[in-house]
Amino acid sequence: MKSRKSFLIHNSFRDLKVLLKAQSISLPDGQRFDVATPESEQNSNFEERLFIEAMEGVIPISRDNCVERIIQIRQPEIRLPEGPEKKEDAETLSKLKSLVKNGTGFNVWETPEYIEGTGYNVHQEVARRLHQGDFSIQAHVDLHGLNAHEARGVFEKFLKWAVITGKRGILIIHGRGLSSPAGPILKSKVIEWLTRGLWRKWVMAYSSARACDGGAGATYVLLRQRPVSKRTKIRPRELKRKSHPLFS
Repeated sequence: MKSRKSFLIHNSFRDLKVLLKAQSISLPDGQRFDVATPESEQNSNFEERLFIEAMEGVIPISRDNCVERIIQIRQPEIRLPEGPEKKEDAETLSKLKSLVKNGTGFNVWETPEYIEGTGYNVHQEVARRLHQGDFSIQAHVDLHGLNAHEARGVFEKFLKWAVITGKRGILIIHGRGLSSPAGPILKSKVIEWLTRGLWRKWVMAYSSARACDGGAGATYVLLRQRPVSKRTKIRPRELKRKSHPLFS
């Protein structure tokens, strides 16, 4: 007679030992297991299907009739405070632009090329006033392109004509002579003719012209109404010339 204890035992793993030895489990025919799809992939497929259904029947617009607008975002300009050196450079550049464009902001008398002189018993201020344009210029002569000998002949004829016709303010254009290896030849000759010989009796003052009339490349001359009298003792240095490398 079997005991009650053995009768009540349920051995649910009795065939497990046999299955492990066989190392395989056979499934019934027709039975299959589906591999579970990840939830994220399911959601992606679902959203794609929804989009396709929502766009069903939609016709794309032709780009031929489409106007594209490009909006450019302009960055605000930031200006740093300028120091004293930058302000000076800006002022110098502004003056240079004004000089090139309008010929303003340039003083000939501040350059080494400036010349001036006065005749016997004439104050030096007259030459400065002559340069500043206080006396009207009534005639001019251009000696450009002439050699020293040719220029001398033209100069003599011009001054003779100016004296006879009563001209007081005249302008002699001789050039600056910067391209000459020997320096401003015509310019130095003109000053020599004005301060020596016959015409020194007629010259009251002379100075470099303003920028509008040729600057250092031309000379204003103020003539007397009458020449210095022969009775007046004319000293050798009757024409006081400003110290300048041109005369050294």
